[in-house]
Amino acid sequence: MHDALTLIVALLGTAVAAVVLFRRLGMPPILAYLLCGLAAGPFGFGWVNNTDGIQHLAEFGIVFLLFTLGLEFSIPRLMTLRRIVFGAGPLQVLLTGLAVFAIMQLLGFSYTLSLITACALSLSSTAIVIRDLISRGSVNTGYGRTSTGILLFQDLAAVIMLVMLPILTQENAGPVWSLASLTLAKSLLLFAGIYVIGRWVLPRMLEETGRARSDEVFVMTALLLALLAAWVTHWLGLSMALGAFLAGMMLGESHFRHQIEADLRPFRDLLLGLFFISVGMLVDPNLFADQWHWIIIAAAALMLFKGLLIFALLRLLKERSDTAMRSGLILSQAGEFGFVLVALGGLPSAPYPGQARGCWSPSWS
Repeated sequence: MHDALTLIVALLGTAVAAVVLFRRLGMPPILAYLLCGLAAGPFGFGWVNNTDGIQHLAEFGIVFLLFTLGLEFSIPRLMTLRRIVFGAGPLQVLLTGLAVFAIMQLLGFSYTLSLITACALSLSSTAIVIRDLISRGSVNTGYGRTSTGILLFQDLAAVIMLVMLPILTQENAGPVWSLASLTLAKSLLLFAGIYVIGRWVLPRMLEETGRARSDEVFVMTALLLALLAAWVTHWLGLSMALGAFLAGMMLGESHFRHQIEADLRPFRDLLLGLFFISVGMLVDPNLFADQWHWIIIAAAALMLFKGLLIFALLRLLKERSDTAMRSGLILSQAGEFGFVLVALGGLPSAPYPGQARGCWSPSWS
């Protein structure tokens, strides 16, 4: 008990100090959480050697991330930007993913690792980009709208990746298509069920809860809805995050959306911080020391390719040159959702070419 309390105090204290410092430096708090995990993990001071318990708890951060993402995922907004969302969005994700996959295959990485990395690096950071657009007052500018449109498709693609990744990463390719078809059928059935419940049942349930005039009852109800949807999808053999996203999307059409989002944000941020701390515990600094030049070259190549690709796609859609260039620059990075895909999809046993090919899955994936 005393050891657990000491560990919690040490992790929280380190995280608070690191986040405050990184905020003052104008850097994203995700880096602070990753460094905290690195310091506390087996490759750092060794405060935590068995990370299974923390990783299981941190999975709920992903559930609440997808739930709040669903709250913000407006179908009318999607239709307003459909030319960008369904034009540049799919091509950017597909072409970036194919390029990364092909290069990693040529370098000798395993099929599984190449696929996971391709999915992860094809996405950009919605949180960082939207926060930057708001701070600059550029949400309603030309490049703000095009960037938002591409991010909307990336968010949709991220949910599809979460659903399909456990199947597509199987080394045995025999039953892949039958399993994929079964998974898609389950997902469509689940979507129909949650749509019906979210359209007619959940609003009345929240109205009854609101009549109780109790903030804690409303918060508990919102938590229950997110976790219940996650439990249903887990019971069906699908990703917990998918159920949370669909439940959030249905509630996003109700007038309770802003209140639910405000009530759940502290839980989401705390658990997401714990998730990134758990990811940081898996980082081996010796790998960076050995391969720092390849890591820098890969990061620069990704940003250059992604930026030029988005610029070209937007120009094909007759967007202005400055709009296309600014959108390419702001979306050229890889986002935090890549950590989610890497952690849930599996981690490589061979961190760089030249070691044995293969892939292993963590016990909590």
